[in-house]
Amino acid sequence: MNVIELHNLRYRWRGQTSDTLAIADLHVRTGEHLFIRGASGSGKTTLLNLLAGILVPASGSLEILGQAVYTLDGSARDRFRADHMGVIFQQFNLLPYLSVLENVQLPCYFSSRRKQQVGDLQASAYRLLDHLGLDAGLRHRAVTELSVGQQQRVAVARALIGSPELIIADEPTSALDTDTRDSFLDLLFREAEAQGSTIIFVSHDPHIASHFPRVVDLRELNQP
Repeated sequence: MNVIELHNLRYRWRGQTSDTLAIADLHVRTGEHLFIRGASGSGKTTLLNLLAGILVPASGSLEILGQAVYTLDGSARDRFRADHMGVIFQQFNLLPYLSVLENVQLPCYFSSRRKQQVGDLQASAYRLLDHLGLDAGLRHRAVTELSVGQQQRVAVARALIGSPELIIADEPTSALDTDTRDSFLDLLFREAEAQGSTIIFVSHDPHIASHFPRVVDLRELNQP
């Protein structure tokens, strides 16, 4: 089964005279780990926002888990994203007024589906944080007290909780040194594989490509 099926997709930002993205075909299978490489400004984040249903294509078709998400209204797209996708942002986007544990549990308060799948919410959050190597003494600390590497692990746990089918990662390793970056990728792959999640990871860093079984260059994929 394909998690993503994209055909003749076009997107143009308002006021522009040419398309930002024009992609003929992209298919991503269940459980696949795909790395999309592209320079800054090449449209990587725009593509992720289209996949997540934040943006709507101007033309073409885009199905996620068999659902043409772009045909749904805004609130339905938000629900679909909350139910089926975990997102790891470049700046992590953790909520500073919540603890580590509360940040990890947050998606399950927006998605009854993920909350049902997780079972014991606290136990699942503890398990993810343990597997990601975050010390138990940090669970109830404010995320602002954590290092960048620790915050990154919290962001991964938040994306993974409730076993969403699709994990979208938008350059989350850009601020990390080589050893921390490689350790992060190993942890992400291990946890995603354990629950059968598909990963779409975008970055301008060419060194990350060697970690992925499938690599796509956005310059070749995108032909506006």
